[in-house]
Amino acid sequence: MICPESEAGPSQGANLPGTLPDALRAELIAFRRDLHMHPELGNQEFRTTAAIKARLERAGLVPKVLASGTGLMCDVGTRGEDTRPMLALRADIDALPIPDTKSGVPYRSTVPDRAHACGHDVHTTTVLGAGLVLAELDRQGLLPNPVRLIFQPAEEVLPGGAPDTIESGVLDGVGRIIGVHCDPKVDVGRIGLRVGAITSACDRLEVTLDGPGGHTARPHLTTDLVTAAAKVATEVPALLARRADARAGLALTWGRLETGHACNVIPQHAELSGTVRCLDLKAWREAPDLVHAAIDEVAGMHRAKTVINYVRGVPPVVNEAAATDLLAGAMAARRGPYAIEDTEQSLGGEDFSWYLEHVPGAMARLGVRTPGDTRGLDLHRGNFDADEEAITVGVELFTASALLHVNHP
Repeated sequence: MICPESEAGPSQGANLPGTLPDALRAELIAFRRDLHMHPELGNQEFRTTAAIKARLERAGLVPKVLASGTGLMCDVGTRGEDTRPMLALRADIDALPIPDTKSGVPYRSTVPDRAHACGHDVHTTTVLGAGLVLAELDRQGLLPNPVRLIFQPAEEVLPGGAPDTIESGVLDGVGRIIGVHCDPKVDVGRIGLRVGAITSACDRLEVTLDGPGGHTARPHLTTDLVTAAAKVATEVPALLARRADARAGLALTWGRLETGHACNVIPQHAELSGTVRCLDLKAWREAPDLVHAAIDEVAGMHRAKTVINYVRGVPPVVNEAAATDLLAGAMAARRGPYAIEDTEQSLGGEDFSWYLEHVPGAMARLGVRTPGDTRGLDLHRGNFDADEEAITVGVELFTASALLHVNHP
């Protein structure tokens, strides 16, 4: 069980400023529902960006829209004599290209085949809410150090919007970054933490096979691409499992295989596409060479010519120990140490990892399951939804982290 080094508990949390007022809580729930009803895909989040910008400006803040035209950053607080690097709070703002299949809720998506099925509307609302609370604390002279809010576009588009966001300068002056990701397997009111890798690397792979086709009566005169494609689909993943350290969890999984149009014609072209995932950062860096070699070896046995498009996705999110401790201490201060649970490394990818290539930080899993809910909701499904109490939890986690960060080197 991860426990914070500090002895902060509920009694001390009661004295820590930055809890969420009821009126603002209601406003944030309405804000999240509005985003949920109007989901926008990566690099198309113009309405979402405008809504965030307008609310921050109403609070007297000065947000800056990113060079891409979507997403924004905003500093809260003024830098005095203390010039230590800032803490950044990151949210992702895009939605997924899938239909919203929920029923019985007034905030179902109004956009066909678009849904906030990964909880980015919750992420966005928690960082917005934290920014508004911290701005009020700053007016009262209670914010010890400035904090940067980052609202990032295009997390769902490989290799993610994080690299372009970083290129825009959002990490200038930042010493540490934290974020949350909705977890429908964790009850609301709790967070999951892990030191080290908490997500996996994820890349995209596209392969084409070519060769002379012909009549199925004379396969010896052709390159039998159906057999070649089938062998690549089945043998390459098995080959990789023997050429990479098993502890790295390197796994190639195909999502599409397409070839041929007639039962008596051996085709001249075949296509496969899938994802490569691995648990280990070193293995991720070695994966492209291993995958290329394995595909060429198997396809070559069947005289198929290959064209391989290996698209880099995201490395694993590797949580820094000090940043994880900061999140643990903040949660213990707000909700007590028993609101924190250990979490496993997932096979999902998250472009928050790109920030951690530049500055240390950590991501927490934010519980969004209503206690006792047995529906088994999951991310990237059209029926995904979140218990909106998670917004309060996320805001208070972020604000406590901002206040306690001054004590973390």
